[in-house]
Amino acid sequence: MSYPKSSVSRPGEALGVPASPRFPEVEERVLAYWEADGTFQASIDQRDAGVDGANEYVFYDGPPFANGLPHYGHLLTGYVKDLVPRYQTMRGRRVERRFGWDTHGLPAELEAMSQLGIKTTDEIRAMGIDAFNDKCRASVFEYTDEWRDYVTRQARWVDFTNDYKTLDLDYMESVIWAFKQLHEKGLAYEGFRVLPYCWNDQTPLSNHELRMDEDVYQNRQDPAVTVGCRLTEGPYAGALALIWTTTPWTLTCNLAIMVGEDIDYVVVESSVPTGAVERYVIAEARAAAYAREFTGDPKGDVAALVVGRAKGSELVGTHYTPPMSYYLGHENAFRIVPAEFVTTSDGTGLVHTAGAFGEDDKVVTDREGIEVVVPVAIDGTFTHPVTDYAGLLVLDANGLVIDHLKARTRVDADGQGAVGELGTGSITEGTVLLRRETYEHSYPHCWRCRQPLIYMAVSSWFVATTQIREDMLRLNQEITWVPAHVKDGQFGRWLENTRDWSISRNRFWGSPIPVWKSDDPAYPRVDVYGSLDELERDFGVRPTDLHRPYIDQLTRPNPDDPTGKSTMRRVTDVFDCWFESGSMSFAQVHYPFENRDWFEHHFPGDFIVEYIGQTRGWFYTMHILATALFDRPAFKTCVSHGIVLGNDGLKMSKSLRNYPDVREVFDRDGADAMRWFLMSSPILRGGNLIVTEQGIRESVRQVLIPLWNSWYFFSLYANAFGGGAGCDAQWRTDSTDPLDRYLLARLRVLVEETQEQLDHQEIAAACDSLRSFTDVLTNWYIRRSRERFWDTGSGDDQNARDAFDTLFTTLEVLCRVAAPLLPLTTEEVWRGLTGGRSVHLADWPDASLLPRDATLVARMDEVRAICSAASSLRKAEKLRTRLPLQELTVVAPDAAGLEQFAGIVRDEVNVKTVALIDVEDAHQSDFGISQRLTVNARAAGPRLGKDVQTVIKGSKSGDWQVDADGVVTCAGVPLAEGEYVLETVVDDSAATPGSRVTAMLPGGGFVVLDTEVTEELELEGTARDLIRAVQQARREAGLEVSDRITLTVAAGEHTWRAALDHRDLVMNETLAEQFSVSMNLDDLTVGEGVTEVEVGNAQRARIHVTKR
Repeated sequence: MSYPKSSVSRPGEALGVPASPRFPEVEERVLAYWEADGTFQASIDQRDAGVDGANEYVFYDGPPFANGLPHYGHLLTGYVKDLVPRYQTMRGRRVERRFGWDTHGLPAELEAMSQLGIKTTDEIRAMGIDAFNDKCRASVFEYTDEWRDYVTRQARWVDFTNDYKTLDLDYMESVIWAFKQLHEKGLAYEGFRVLPYCWNDQTPLSNHELRMDEDVYQNRQDPAVTVGCRLTEGPYAGALALIWTTTPWTLTCNLAIMVGEDIDYVVVESSVPTGAVERYVIAEARAAAYAREFTGDPKGDVAALVVGRAKGSELVGTHYTPPMSYYLGHENAFRIVPAEFVTTSDGTGLVHTAGAFGEDDKVVTDREGIEVVVPVAIDGTFTHPVTDYAGLLVLDANGLVIDHLKARTRVDADGQGAVGELGTGSITEGTVLLRRETYEHSYPHCWRCRQPLIYMAVSSWFVATTQIREDMLRLNQEITWVPAHVKDGQFGRWLENTRDWSISRNRFWGSPIPVWKSDDPAYPRVDVYGSLDELERDFGVRPTDLHRPYIDQLTRPNPDDPTGKSTMRRVTDVFDCWFESGSMSFAQVHYPFENRDWFEHHFPGDFIVEYIGQTRGWFYTMHILATALFDRPAFKTCVSHGIVLGNDGLKMSKSLRNYPDVREVFDRDGADAMRWFLMSSPILRGGNLIVTEQGIRESVRQVLIPLWNSWYFFSLYANAFGGGAGCDAQWRTDSTDPLDRYLLARLRVLVEETQEQLDHQEIAAACDSLRSFTDVLTNWYIRRSRERFWDTGSGDDQNARDAFDTLFTTLEVLCRVAAPLLPLTTEEVWRGLTGGRSVHLADWPDASLLPRDATLVARMDEVRAICSAASSLRKAEKLRTRLPLQELTVVAPDAAGLEQFAGIVRDEVNVKTVALIDVEDAHQSDFGISQRLTVNARAAGPRLGKDVQTVIKGSKSGDWQVDADGVVTCAGVPLAEGEYVLETVVDDSAATPGSRVTAMLPGGGFVVLDTEVTEELELEGTARDLIRAVQQARREAGLEVSDRITLTVAAGEHTWRAALDHRDLVMNETLAEQFSVSMNLDDLTVGEGVTEVEVGNAQRARIHVTKR
């Protein structure tokens, strides 16, 4: 037996290639073989690094959060992270693949808190930061075994032994080095700014964290109020300036009212809101929206109530009484100020600002010299002096604030005391609640705990990304993005609008902000450290752990304090984990303390991949630090894929169970099937992907089964060749057979195409190329060449050997091309073909060793298109494939060039004759072919005006022509290119001579199929149906392909005649050495080797097959 040369699917003895393997079982054995053989390490060791590592391909493995189980997102990126390095290895590069763990940050803290059953930072401090961080350390490695199993099962090669972890001392030292470099460059600073703030997790977030995933913003209904604040000076003293807000709780800290200087404002006089005549200041464009409040009628005439007008600039500087009294007397506050961002798209055109609770608001209050106030604790609850709502979550205070506003409005209107127990709180006298409504809007939520965020001014350390914006944009142009539009699209626009990056968190588990400050403001001093050496120099001890609380214990006297009383103490913040992951390129090798030369020659990295949200996450933070520290991009090529969705089109959810379990897919379909499904999908072109079991199973049908069937077919016939002696095929490309030459030339195209595609990370396109070639191999070459593989015993076996060698060469090359895309299946097939150690230790195919014949490829592809069109006509006419027809007429450009392939077309379409006519010599109308003119009214309208309708009518009535120069004239009007579409179509209403049907060819021309079925044709078709039935009976009887048989058939008269008329054909095709046929169906009884089949036009026949 010649094949398989080597195999893991049938250990022990060689039993041949199974016809229908269980791919998961094959994969498990391949994985075991790799483990025992050390194939992964061998693939690295056999490639030389080159001078200064010039031959190394640097791949950045984005670290997952270590305290969670892997999911489809990890699966997808994991496949790409495996595929690209496998390909580069085959191209001769040395590719180290270190796994990484992102171990710090709030996700780890939240997991530890959940396990400990605590919810607040006070509880953490009570138990001790050291004990809490020990729990964090333990929790982040809880699932390492599951990760290793998962990654290994998906056939991803990665080094777990030489991994890196963000909690390692070396890694953390590189992180603090980076911060010191930024600080020395003036790019790191401490500031007090408004940031998204999670009151539940008690920490701020970076702005980029709100833009990574679409579900961060969720629709939320909030109360919105329109409140009148009493003006105290100017021509409108006593009037109420109407402010509108969707955060009533921030009215407690109102500091100013903002207006647009160029906006027109009106003073509306009405007694409807309070029962007393009052004047209200509102933007003119918004006055009508308050018709119900001003007139009592939603359609009332507000304009009739206008008693004054003013530009916003005229209102600037006017003082007013704030809606609440907590900060009365606050310096520079409670006046109308200008702001460019004020609009009249909603609200009143006057915007309340509390300064500390809006990013743009604080810019305005800072400009106006108004010090902001923040009476909110770290848990989002009110503190002094907001005593009315003290201890209440600010979002929960909205209802009480509105109740107090309502009570104050009623009290002032009635002239009575406080209403009920609630009272009016601290609402100032004269303040009016004009309207309360519910406002639905898209609102940011914490991506970790899913609670609604607030915006709040906090102290934080920042990286001044606005200072390096132009540098980041410049360096972005050096990066190859896949898809290309990301460069100047989502990523480029994000860089253009960059805001300084908040990098500190007032938490516990993370790398420390390496800043020490004097604890006495009288003797200020700030020290920033960037290495363990520097810390040891100043504190006299070399840290072995940079985590809290140990790093916090390093203190020393303030050198600038002559009294010796003040102490240098570390600020308690830790780095946001995004700063750590952004440091990955250099921190993973402990740069600059080690591997300096290696880093200098290997930075930026060659390749990186993650989902599209990382354009505002990991890609972004790496780009910031690479730009700021090295003035280089962090990576050369970036694949940014779409989002994996559940089978219902929604985000994958464990609770919804809207996606197939990964382990079940591995066990049922295999990792290669999952890999192909994901890699061939639109997700790698930037689109999203819905994961369904049907889609994954389709991957098996598309490529795995065809590839395996080709291998099975080859091994089956190669082993049976020469009466069972076998054919040991050779790698050669010199066959003269047209189909062999075509297949090998097509194989060269495949190698060149996929090499170009994978060189540019166009993975989905490479899958398309591979799928297309596999279809050519199985549905064209093998099907058309099947008889050549059969040893007839004539003594002239060169034609068969040419076929075996060609198919062997094709399968060997195909396995190498497909190896990165289907690593497990191709390993089994390639080793079975060659007996080699591993396809993944082989080089990428050299296309120059394969024949180039573009003309042959083009012609044969045209032949395939002709056959496809004819087969479609057969199907439409319900004419079975084995039924021969009389004639196919092919009308095509340069028809003479197809003459050598007429026999292939005749056999493939199963017709007796093929007529080839050059398209220039054919009269289309004779075949029911016509041209149709369609006018593009949108394109032609601007030029033709009213004449476009005349032209449209002419196109429909046939009043048009094409002159010798190709100019189309319709209804006497010449049309320009782009104003029309001229199509060649089959005219279904045209009568064609005889029983003929017509179809267009994609490259121009058409085919005409004669569908008349004569008695002779029907008999031959029945005989061919009988042959198919006998072949099936042979398989069911377990016969080898070379076994000779005795064949007995019982059937009706039609089938009996068909069998006798085509006796030689039946015997040759079925290897029947003895053949008898009866005209009485009952001469054979179903059972004991007798099967009943249907042939011809529902003709019954019974078949008995026995081995000779």
